Amino acid sequence: MSGPKRHPNTRAARRGTLVALAALAASAAGPVRAQAGTEGAQRRPWPAGRPTPPVALPAWEGAPWRLEDQRGQVVVLNFWASWCEPCRAEMPSLELLAQRHERDRLQVIAVNFRETDAAIRRFLGTMPLTLPVLRDADGGIAKAWGVRVFPSSAVIGRDGRAAFMVTGEVDWTGAEARRWIAAVL
Repeated sequence: MSGPKRHPNTRAARRGTLVALAALAASAAGPVRAQAGTEGAQRRPWPAGRPTPPVALPAWEGAPWRLEDQRGQVVVLNFWASWCEPCRAEMPSLELLAQRHERDRLQVIAVNFRETDAAIRRFLGTMPLTLPVLRDADGGIAKAWGVRVFPSSAVIGRDGRAAFMVTGEVDWTGAEARRWIAAVL
């Protein structure tokens, strides 16, 4: 006597179907990234009634960092990971953004998403950054900000309120990104 007959709608079959559907959807939508400028990025204003999530994270090197201590400055929080190719491609333009607007009291902060010290160290060994790097070790800050795609950047005005979010890779030296930043400076 053979064992019980399995119904074709088993958990494994459903999972395989879901994986195939997700892959099909991803290939149809294409990656969320900009090649030059902001073509692939999506900019959304921060919802009027939604409070700005607090940020208090340990710095990779240096003192802990808190968003509430930055009032009076424009802050760009860039959520990234070393395994994310668009994140790596975007970093040089974020460095230039910080350098060009240092006198304007604009601060660019690189918030690493859930990576180990070793992974961050390897990344910084291949791409040294002058930007402050914060560690979101459990991903809680990214979740509070609604980050689901990397890179994502939150721009916070001098009043400490989030102004807008950008999802996808951006050339922060491009004309459109310069207009976005000029509006909050």
